Amino acid sequence: MNKKTIKDIDLTGKRVLMRVDFNVPLKNGVVQDDIRIRAALPTIQYVLDRKPRSLVLMSHLGDPKKDTQKAKEKAEKDGKPFDEKAFSDGKHRMKPVVERLAQLLGRPVVLAPAAVGPETKAMVDALGAGDVLMLENTRFHKEETGKEAADRERMAKELAQYGDVYVNDAFGSAHRAHASTETVAKFLPAVAGFLMEKELAYLVKATAAPVKPYVAIMGGAKISGKIDVIQNLLGKVDALIIGGGMMYTFFKAMGYEIGKSLLEEDKIDLAKSLLAEAKAKNVRLLLPVDTVAAAAFDNDAASQVVNVNSIPAASVGMDIGPATVELFRKEILSAKTVVWNGPMGVFEMSNFAKGTNAVAQALADATAAGATTIVGGGDSASAIAKAGLEKSVSHVSTGGGASLEFLEGKVLPGVAALNDR
Repeated sequence: MNKKTIKDIDLTGKRVLMRVDFNVPLKNGVVQDDIRIRAALPTIQYVLDRKPRSLVLMSHLGDPKKDTQKAKEKAEKDGKPFDEKAFSDGKHRMKPVVERLAQLLGRPVVLAPAAVGPETKAMVDALGAGDVLMLENTRFHKEETGKEAADRERMAKELAQYGDVYVNDAFGSAHRAHASTETVAKFLPAVAGFLMEKELAYLVKATAAPVKPYVAIMGGAKISGKIDVIQNLLGKVDALIIGGGMMYTFFKAMGYEIGKSLLEEDKIDLAKSLLAEAKAKNVRLLLPVDTVAAAAFDNDAASQVVNVNSIPAASVGMDIGPATVELFRKEILSAKTVVWNGPMGVFEMSNFAKGTNAVAQALADATAAGATTIVGGGDSASAIAKAGLEKSVSHVSTGGGASLEFLEGKVLPGVAALNDR
């Protein structure tokens, strides 16, 4: 990585403005999963150990506009009253995050009333040596995600007044060209934090110079969200494993009966072309050989293991079967580099999580045998955590969308904006 990091800059006596990714799930005002907060702690602690004049943290939390609109529409549909303020306070306010961060750091963290504005500026100016201030949700300001560069710059210039140095440790938001992730870097010396550095180091390993054999595992519901990744990886991998809901579109492309399984009708021709492209590039494309077919999309539905060319017309495919688990496991254990993005089945339902858990275990075993194993964020990260194996692989990404875009070969705006070494 040719970008400067916090180790390349003097932080002593400086005001440090840091973008973190504290977009964590909340329920009844309590953080449900603090993995993203914990992931930023090494960078935060390193900064504090350097005796800065102050540390100002900023993050988004959900998408207030979109989340509120969806909740409002649902309430209207259900004929229920909707309290917009109460909804936003419970889902988008940083207070529970600040409380959890203070516990983890073992020191007070002050919360500003907004990300920008005169009251927040006064609070920043009043900070004493080593004080930590968390800004309120950056997405409460429309300029954060504004389509016009001038709007983003206006907010970024205000944010830049809070620091002498900008540190970006929010890999999960690095694929967004927002005021607090990319634009602010134009106005301050800008460097990467440890989490950003680690994420990029592992993803570069998987794209620029992977140790062979290289195996990629793609799962999840739809091909449409993974097209660019699959096409980019077909030029790099030795084997590509396909599972999850997307496998049924491939089976349809092969002329198989898929019953009521998930199908992207408009992607059948694409699936055919991907099969042909893999063959032309001499890449082993492994599809499941058996599947768990259920009578309904329900955890308690009656189910059976069937060959993929024998799915009953009234059934729905829910997971990969045991023969597929063995096939995939053998391929994974033969690899020196493995990238996994997307579950193998409906892992949220315990009766259909066996395939996903088995792939997670295979990655853990491959890691123990010396392979570099990288798990994309999002559902894959949730799945490996649910299996209790997140510490048994080389790296679990904190950014689903960002890691996908990196694997697609795209430039991440939040990374490109940082200062070169």
